[in-house]
Parts: sequence; C-alpha cells; structure tokens
Amino acid sequence: MTQQNTKANQRVIWISLIVVIGMFGFGFALVPLYNVFCQITGINGKTEGSASVKTYQVDKNRTIIVEFTATVNGLPWKFKPLKTKMTVHPGELSKVSYTATNLSSTDIVGQAIPSVTPGLAASFFSKTECFCFTNQTLKAGETREMPVHFVIDPLIPKDVSIVTLSYTFFKIGENSSDKV
Repeated sequence: MTQQNTKANQRVIWISLIVVIGMFGFGFALVPLYNVFCQITGINGKTEGSASVKTYQVDKNRTIIVEFTATVNGLPWKFKPLKTKMTVHPGELSKVSYTATNLSSTDIVGQAIPSVTPGLAASFFSKTECFCFTNQTLKAGETREMPVHFVIDPLIPKDVSIVTLSYTFFKIGENSSDKV
C-alpha cells in the first residue's frame, strides 16, 4: 500500500468512528426528544400524568363514551378493567377500576403505562388518581383492584365522541426465578 492509500483508509476509519459515536448518542437522545415532541404535539396518546384538582363546568348536553382496555407485556399477570366502557359528561369526575392478579409463585413489580386514543384527546384527558403513577408490587397469587379517577376537559373537540383509555403493564426489573 502506498502512503496515500494508508492516509485515505485512516480518514475513512475516523469518519466511520465519528458516525458510529454520533448514532449511539442520537439513540440515547431519542427518548427525551420523543417525549418533548409528544408533549408539544399531543400525539401518541401520552397523558400528562396527575392532574391538578381543577374544577370544570360539567357539560350535561354532551356525552362521550370512554372505552377501557388492558394488556400485559413480559409478566405473568392477568390484568383487566372491571368495566369495558362507560358514558361520561365532559367536565365530570369519573371513576373506573382495573384488577390485576399475579399468576406467578414470586412477588413481581410492574408499571402501568397509559395511552389515550385518539391522540388528540390525550391532552383533554386528565387522571387525578391512578395506579399508573407508581410501581405496583403484587405478591405471589395476589389480586388487587386499582382505581382510576379521571375527567375529560369540556373543551375537547366536538367531533370526539369515543375515547379509549388503554394500559399496558410492564415488568420492572428482572427476576429469573419467576415461575408461572
């Protein structure tokens, strides 16, 4: 090889290394960037978490159907809403409960992640109390009822007549001794 080829190869290696490091850093930056993007645009159904105790004027002339779904991801739990749907008035404080049962022989910690669809409705959907605000530890075989208190802002667009509140429970931490 000539000295010119060696320098060209070293330059390609350095550029490739910089690109790889940049891509790695960008991968770490994606989560906070995504959260900011969702917060600004209101897409992806991400809710703001705990709502301040805000009083709304209840719109008795309008109703919205709220559907409830539940799934688990990576943990041996049975998880479901006690009601699959309810009709609410915008501005009215409402309550629904979910149940979770740990089907394993060990204690497991899980975290529920909420999502609201349509995504436009997420910024108008506020939870004042929710099991999703903290990790939930279920002992082996334990069943727990978990309430959610929510209100839909009366300023929600008039064309939104159905809102779906969905939770997915994820396992927190790893315990290789979990047995179903």
